[in-house]
Amino acid sequence: MRRTTFAMELVALALAVSASALAQTPTATTGKKAPAVQTAESQAALTPTSALEKLKKGNTRFVEKNMRTRDWMAKVPATASGQHPFAAILACMDSRNPIEIIFDQGIGDVFGIRIAGNIVNDDELGSMEYATKVVGVKLIVVLGHTSCGAVKGAIDDAKLGNLTGLLAKIRPAVSASGPGSSKDDAYVTKVAQANVSQAMKEIREKSPTIKEQLDAGTVGLVGAMYDVSTGKVTFLPD
Repeated sequence: MRRTTFAMELVALALAVSASALAQTPTATTGKKAPAVQTAESQAALTPTSALEKLKKGNTRFVEKNMRTRDWMAKVPATASGQHPFAAILACMDSRNPIEIIFDQGIGDVFGIRIAGNIVNDDELGSMEYATKVVGVKLIVVLGHTSCGAVKGAIDDAKLGNLTGLLAKIRPAVSASGPGSSKDDAYVTKVAQANVSQAMKEIREKSPTIKEQLDAGTVGLVGAMYDVSTGKVTFLPD
């Protein structure tokens, strides 16, 4: 008798829990807010300075293990009809510096332009011109990093198919940094930073479209270095 009563109580409890869950489901579903994404209004409200601040704060959250919780799949339909990113980041293709992660940004927040050694060519310039003039981003970041394989290859004057021509674009940074070895981490970082400065110079000199926006102050251009050992991004002085 006791077993029968106990079983009946368990069934009643299970039914009550199920009913409660069902009653709450519509409210939870219908009350769920759409994910926050960049809009034309939020993009327009930013300046080059405030856009830079967003990236700095994002990297701080990443380093401090305090990244924002995001519903990534909810952001897919939320950005399907258009995009309004606030920054374009020219970065190395290195797998250790995923742009959105290290700056704690979501889908639709930043343009990522990736190429070995974060070098500048016509394709990268065209991408940045599209980002600034057409889409309206407020900031261009050239992001180098420590322990860069492309930089080491340029230091060693490596030859390998089409890579030879790419590494040649980094050679001016090697020359500007004086003698050194690819086995010296400090020297590799020095060349990588010089390469960032070289890329910034080329962006300004080779794209009248971007230079016009930089001179007008509607778009900013900054250089930065990512430390693959700590996750920290250090923005370089002007």
